[in-house]
Amino acid sequence: MPVQLRLATRDLTSEDYVSRQGWREANLERCPLHPEGGCGFERHGTYERKRPEGARVARWYCRKGQCTFSLLPDCLAAQLPGTLVEVEEVVLAVEKAPGQERAVDMLRTDIELPGALRWVRRRLKLVRAALVALVGLLPATLASARPPTIVEFRRVLGSEPVLVELREVAAEHLAHLPPPLGFGPRPGRPPPALRHLQHRMGTDRRSMDG
Repeated sequence: MPVQLRLATRDLTSEDYVSRQGWREANLERCPLHPEGGCGFERHGTYERKRPEGARVARWYCRKGQCTFSLLPDCLAAQLPGTLVEVEEVVLAVEKAPGQERAVDMLRTDIELPGALRWVRRRLKLVRAALVALVGLLPATLASARPPTIVEFRRVLGSEPVLVELREVAAEHLAHLPPPLGFGPRPGRPPPALRHLQHRMGTDRRSMDG
């Protein structure tokens, strides 16, 4: 059971989410661990995202399970700073560039090349893993997305940007998809035991990204 769950806000941009304080409207009626109740499930404030500025995420706490849960809006990336649109633009730039280093020259001029390449490759690896998994999970919808790239997924779904759309299309599979799209483990990392699934101060602070 992931500690992060989807807040369905597909048509809400990150700017809208912040300006409307969308976390105040978020509602998790039942404990994901104890839907029958009696576990002391209650709202547990919010945590702040480093980016976009002003964004917060609503959180709940299960006393019996000693575990917190949060509702992440569709516009925000999971376990990475910023938004899904920003991550998608990075991957798209790599797909269209003649090489990763050329893409990095356009994307990160504020840090040295080795660090910029790690920053780009981390996003590229995660998004590609999610797209490959989705072709297998939703063959009737996505089988023609070959190769599984942002460009091809945009074509098949007729949506730009497409990662926010995919969070809705693949809603029932998010627990098994890697971040920043889904709420499952990163590729090659086994799911942690439930007792280790406590939220820290926020998804951004847990990430090693800047």
